[in-house]
Amino acid sequence: MTEIIMETRPLPPAVERFVLHWGDMGSQWGVNRSVAQIQALLYLSERPLTAEQIAETLVMARSNVSNSLKELLGWRLIRRVPVMGDRRDHYEAETDLWEMVTRIAQGRKEREIDPAAAALRACLAEARGDARISPVAMKRLTEMGRFVETVEHWYDQMIAVPAPKIMALMRMGAKVANFLSFGRKDGQGG
Repeated sequence: MTEIIMETRPLPPAVERFVLHWGDMGSQWGVNRSVAQIQALLYLSERPLTAEQIAETLVMARSNVSNSLKELLGWRLIRRVPVMGDRRDHYEAETDLWEMVTRIAQGRKEREIDPAAAALRACLAEARGDARISPVAMKRLTEMGRFVETVEHWYDQMIAVPAPKIMALMRMGAKVANFLSFGRKDGQGG
């Protein structure tokens, strides 16, 4: 079997700017800059790329690319795809924006929100049996617990709503709030 050798070319300035900016944004969101840059490159790529092509294009160490690809696969933001005549792994990004956002939100919830909510529930359970907890602290823990439960319930409902309906809701923007307040400017419904 013959391997196809694909050459990498310099990125067009707009693509390079997007990849660099996406990397900066990723680091602000707590994602490794290299991971975000690779995801951006694959998102804009018209064909699947090998790890070697990614490393060469982004001028990254092959080991860094390999680790970043594993992380992106774990988030399900990219996938391995076969290329006829080439035994190497090739990667392509999820290009459906709604799927991408949903997977990121789900991953962040599982990694960040769920453990925090579990810790809060444990604190609440422990506080209920401790007479040394002040009424103010107990009230605030309880309010926070209710708030987190509401957010979790809302997330579970929203994740099940079809993307077109969510997009329509998002486009409505403030009209939804106005509808919920029945037209009152103070936001207090009747």
